[in-house]
Parts: sequence; C-alpha cells; structure tokens
Amino acid sequence: MAQLNENRGTATFLVSEANGMYRSRDEATVAAGAAPGLLAGTILGKLTAGGNFVRYNAAASTGAEEVAGILFEAAIGTVKRTIVTRDCEVNGAHLIYPEGADDAAKATANAALAALGIIVR
Repeated sequence: MAQLNENRGTATFLVSEANGMYRSRDEATVAAGAAPGLLAGTILGKLTAGGNFVRYNAAASTGAEEVAGILFEAAIGTVKRTIVTRDCEVNGAHLIYPEGADDAAKATANAALAALGIIVR
C-alpha cells in the first residue's frame, strides 16, 4: 500500500487573531525558491535588499536573521503571499523553525515573534 503524506494546510498554526478584518496579516512578496518551496507556518525574515520575505536564518546577515512574521499559506517561487506579522496566537508545534533548530534557537525565535505581538503557545 502506498504511503500518503499530508502537509499542514493554510493557517493551521493559528490559534487566534486580532479582531478586525485581517488586522494580523499583510500581503508581501515571498522568495520561496524552487519546489517544494515553503509551507504554511514557516517563520520568515525580511531581506534588507529588495524587501522580500524569506525563510528565517539566524546565521544570515541579509535581514533574514531578524524574525519578521509567519507564512500563512504555502509558497513556491517568488510570489505574493499572506504573512502573519502581528497580534495573534499560534501553536508552536505547528511552526516550521530553521533546519536543526534546538530548544534554545526555538526560544530565541519565539521571543522575536513575541516582540511582534505573535504569542507562541
């Protein structure tokens, strides 16, 4: 029997958002690269050159080392997508941290999200 793998869907990481029409979200350009791209729940940084959102990378020096939000929906290539940037609660178990992130790295990312008003539960 073939094994089927299901990725997390759009916004499954969200617990609650601020009142008001889309107050917790912005639309921006995400540079996700080639397939498989980025999944919903990926923690993002924002490049200083060009302003595109990319996967958060604490070791970078391009702007990607500063947490800027969480990807609301999957992205492949360079596309406009919804980014959760403030005033919400999220399920930490459903976030996608950088590859190899240990508990200390996750705590650092969670603290940076809290500074944006994104509370990780």
